[in-house]
Amino acid sequence: MFIDDTFFINADQCAERDERVREVLSFLDGEGIPYRGLCHDEAATIELCEGIETALGAEIVKNLFLANQQKTAFYLLIMPGRKPFKTKYLSKQIGSARLSFGDPENMRRLLNVTPGSASIFSLLFDTGRQVRLLIDREIKELPEIGFHPCKNTATVRLKTEDVLIRFLKAAGRDATFVDLPRE
Repeated sequence: MFIDDTFFINADQCAERDERVREVLSFLDGEGIPYRGLCHDEAATIELCEGIETALGAEIVKNLFLANQQKTAFYLLIMPGRKPFKTKYLSKQIGSARLSFGDPENMRRLLNVTPGSASIFSLLFDTGRQVRLLIDREIKELPEIGFHPCKNTATVRLKTEDVLIRFLKAAGRDATFVDLPRE
């Protein structure tokens, strides 16, 4: 796996990656939210992110795009990367029966990303505020976390506190915290 171990410092250095990456990093720069990141080969799964986690020194979290059965309610769930996900535990907490993974078309339409690239930063592109953010409470225990900046060929590391407070406030978003078991 190629990992450019030169950390990129600003949005201009990642302009060739993808316009969405540039927009995300410009947003973070504009809000004064510090981050470190790197460019790498495509990494669409947590398993493919192991080397990136080591290089960044932070856990890369799982970002799941979910929908109810009718595809009228959409969710972005952020949870620890190696924690298993079972819909039944989440469904009860948010009052939505029969959750499943959202389809690529709605992901693209609502978050402007493709499967494997969704992250909390995708909410910047949800201008209609149609996607509800859900965060596993365990995330609060991690000092720093890693996300793809809307393209799975780059990853950024931020302080968890900066994500949960500064980023969400700057993006005008709220989060619902949920408790998902590790079983």
